[in-house]
Amino acid sequence: MQGLPDFSATRLLVVGDVMLDRYWFGDVSRISPEAPVPVVKVERSEERPGGAANVARNAAALGAQVSLLSVVGDDEAGRRLGALMAEESVAASLHADPAIDTTVKLRVIGRQQQLLRIDFETTPSHEVLRAKLADFAQRLSGVDAVILSDYGKGGLTHIAEMIQLARQAGKKVLVDPKGDDYSKYAGATVLTPNRAEFRQVTGSWKDETQLVEKAQALRQELNLEALLVTRSEEGMSLFGADGVVRQPAVAREVFDVSGAGDTVIATLAAMLASGAGWAEAVRAANLAGGIVVGKLGTATVTREELDAALRGAA
Repeated sequence: MQGLPDFSATRLLVVGDVMLDRYWFGDVSRISPEAPVPVVKVERSEERPGGAANVARNAAALGAQVSLLSVVGDDEAGRRLGALMAEESVAASLHADPAIDTTVKLRVIGRQQQLLRIDFETTPSHEVLRAKLADFAQRLSGVDAVILSDYGKGGLTHIAEMIQLARQAGKKVLVDPKGDDYSKYAGATVLTPNRAEFRQVTGSWKDETQLVEKAQALRQELNLEALLVTRSEEGMSLFGADGVVRQPAVAREVFDVSGAGDTVIATLAAMLASGAGWAEAVRAANLAGGIVVGKLGTATVTREELDAALRGAA
């Protein structure tokens, strides 16, 4: 494969748990007299979309047409998230639930290192989630593929119904899973767990042969077309009916792995929805993941960066 397909006509729907990632950057020069902790003098702050919102902005950065469906609180963080998505050219439908607070992850960074993370989160109410499901069903006809980004925050309570509706409409469904019960993801096109998430569901393996057996057994049990396990320094492995496609890790300095899984699933979805085969799609997703871990915080990979990486690898 020489370069990337044209994503401008590719339509993706991203559904899942959104959050606002806040970063406080500061200087650390002393220890507090009150407790043995560093004192951070905050010098600047940044806000970025996180969770499913980061998946959506990653797909948009590649040039795809992206819509985002999620639930936020009726609060400043929720409105800020909506504004950030508009800046990223994502058509966001964020259902405001006055009973919850928008999920916020606040990271304190000193000397380029994360010192502390503070999470604010509550589970959405049932009524808002039902409204979101109805909205989802209406949107299916206008998209090529669906990404369900599960961060375990309660926004995907109806995920089994969503998968069923999307598959009935003939759409590819990519799921970034969470937790140890994958039965709710049955019937999806592909799941993209990382190595630790996969181990949580199948137990550990003693060698590559046993890993393949466990992966193929899970894929068949859940009636998936494929299972993509991202394996850090071991690259990634796609388990399908035709066997295993392996991609080695892209050697580069790892700066920050947060959000790398978001980049991988966004790239995979854009490739598959544009008509690429599994091997091509996994290769592009692997390179995109390799680029994004070299950036601080939840970041994106541009079409130009990925195209250059693909041509370089070729």
